[in-house]
Amino acid sequence: MKNRAFLPIVVASVFMASCGANNKPMTANNDTLSASNPFYAESKLLYQAPDFAHIKNSDYKPALEAGMKQQLDEVAKIADNSQSPTFENTLVALEKSGQLLRRVGNVFGLLTQANNNPELLKLQEEMAPKLASTNDAIFLNTKLFHRVDAIYNQRTTLNLDAESLRLVEYYYQKFQLAGAKLSDADKESLKKLNQEDATLGAKFGNQLQAATVGGALLVKDKADLAGLSEGELNSAAQDAKAAKHDSAYMLKLQNTTQQPALQTLSNRAIRQKLFEASWNRAEKNDTNDTRTTIARLAQIRAQKAKLIGYPNYSTLQLQDQMAKQPEAVLQFLGKLIPAATAKAKAEAIDIQSLIDKQKGGFQVQPYDWNFYSEQVRKAKFDIDESQVKPYFEINNVLQNGVFFAATQLYGITFKERKDLPVWQEDVKVFEVFDKDGTSMALFYCDYFIRDNKVGGAWMDNLVGQSKLLGTKPVIYNVCNFTKPAPGQPALISFSDVTTMFHEFGHGLHGLFASQQYISLSGTATARDFVEFPSQFNEHWATEPQVFKNFAKHYKTGELMPQALVDKIKKAATFNEGYMLTELLAAASLDIQWHILSATDPLQDVDKYEQESLHKTQLDLPQVPTRYRSSYFRHIWGGGYASGYYAYLWTEMLDDDAFAWFQEHGGMTRENGQRFRDMILSRGNTIDLAKMFRDFRGSDPNIQPMLENRGLVPGK
Repeated sequence: MKNRAFLPIVVASVFMASCGANNKPMTANNDTLSASNPFYAESKLLYQAPDFAHIKNSDYKPALEAGMKQQLDEVAKIADNSQSPTFENTLVALEKSGQLLRRVGNVFGLLTQANNNPELLKLQEEMAPKLASTNDAIFLNTKLFHRVDAIYNQRTTLNLDAESLRLVEYYYQKFQLAGAKLSDADKESLKKLNQEDATLGAKFGNQLQAATVGGALLVKDKADLAGLSEGELNSAAQDAKAAKHDSAYMLKLQNTTQQPALQTLSNRAIRQKLFEASWNRAEKNDTNDTRTTIARLAQIRAQKAKLIGYPNYSTLQLQDQMAKQPEAVLQFLGKLIPAATAKAKAEAIDIQSLIDKQKGGFQVQPYDWNFYSEQVRKAKFDIDESQVKPYFEINNVLQNGVFFAATQLYGITFKERKDLPVWQEDVKVFEVFDKDGTSMALFYCDYFIRDNKVGGAWMDNLVGQSKLLGTKPVIYNVCNFTKPAPGQPALISFSDVTTMFHEFGHGLHGLFASQQYISLSGTATARDFVEFPSQFNEHWATEPQVFKNFAKHYKTGELMPQALVDKIKKAATFNEGYMLTELLAAASLDIQWHILSATDPLQDVDKYEQESLHKTQLDLPQVPTRYRSSYFRHIWGGGYASGYYAYLWTEMLDDDAFAWFQEHGGMTRENGQRFRDMILSRGNTIDLAKMFRDFRGSDPNIQPMLENRGLVPGK
């Protein structure tokens, strides 16, 4: 996942400027901020990496407030400029504005998601409406829009280079979609809705984190956890002890509906309890029940869309995406639903047959699926997760898998930097060197689950790349893998391996950014394009020369036996019906919530969810949606509103792009350089559909995706 928000609102592009070594801010740092504040000036560390060793909770509020004031002062000077609007005095000036706010916002956004505390979460809720107001003060500024509009209308006569022309079009659309053309009265209405949206988005995030932590299942009897490994039991015991429950075991919840332990727990009653703890996490008590919050969020968004001139929020959100319209998204999903659900139903028959063969005496339920599908998988492919994990030690996967693949394809290398401060002791930092040996970026990774970390996995920038500002990328990946007990190796599943490659794919998109303007830099692309590089990078996890370099037993160093490798490959499309159906259900739910009109009443969340899934024929009883509405962080607090389909849309792009590699010699430096030059280093500087066509030679073809998913008979 590419994270777009440093707070629970999608931050405007003009907030994305970072101060460059060769470019002074348009104004001095605000006088209200003490020079002792670590955000007062750019960091002196390599590439302006934040100095986490000297940042305190109390530093954020004054820096955020000073940053907002400075941003508005800078924008006012641009809007009130008596000179005729030009590209330089308006759009380049906007690109240089907001450096203090971005500096503190990048760090605040990271910490509130990856290493938060009650003080930061309270501040997050306090700041959200203020930041929304600042955002509106820029994009609803009539004078400023008139300048942008004037430049847009003259764009073809200004002799601009291609990237600068793209920036003009980008800003014009941003202002238009933000409501810049509205009357003053409608702008005031929109501002109120935006502030409420931001406030509720922050509230949702905090409610959900509390609900996820509070939803952990506490088990007293070790015998009830039969099936878990000794390492998993030790970890569960430590988690319980940390929560002041001695002589007990705690199974923490991940952000998805299904939980990892459901694959191995043999006690059906415990499986049911764990599943229900996950399913009902955000509905257990009034304080952390998110349903009222999200029902109002959906209503607010529909009302905003109507004000700006669109029939629903989905249509508004998709204007700057590849899909353009919700109908196109639903049509795309519709191509996948019949094949996915048919395969899921066939998989359910196999599972039920096994249950009946074992004289289980019950119909398969969602909390049975992973447990019995694992047995079916073992029977079909003779593969056991416990056999696989010893070959995937996390540090070896990172160094000899993720980094190795990047070196083979793009020539870049990595050196760990233990001298740079981090936000938590488990975090590692690497300096990245280009193919000619020159230093080019920093990469941070934070892989283990914590109670004060939101679920899921994501990438973002601490410093964005911009030639205009003289800044180079400082990138981070965050995941939520189970942390081993002290002294134990960090062994991960092959799914976790794929996640590491995925998030580093986002990282590569950011690391190779080579843009003049930060608003178009690196991963600042449409949602339904930004997941393309990350999902494409997953393919290299199973590339033979990469796989054999990292799939080594953590004790002996021996390569994974070829027989086991073959089993993993043969099992690659096993359970694909289930996995694709749960993704389709979530993507469909997202669109259904955001095609509500402003005249629709406040929805009963559970009822609307059920009706929506039934309407799209995705209400299979044994296959729950990957995220229930009440804990769907991507769309309510993660910036993916009406954009969750992007994972599947970009899977079509990545599978088709990988087909090009297969057609042209596979994993070679030449092919990697071509992908870097034509995709990874281009940011949002040209039309994204054209960018793909230029690389592939044609529009995206869905056939490779269907084949890779095992949805084509005989393939």
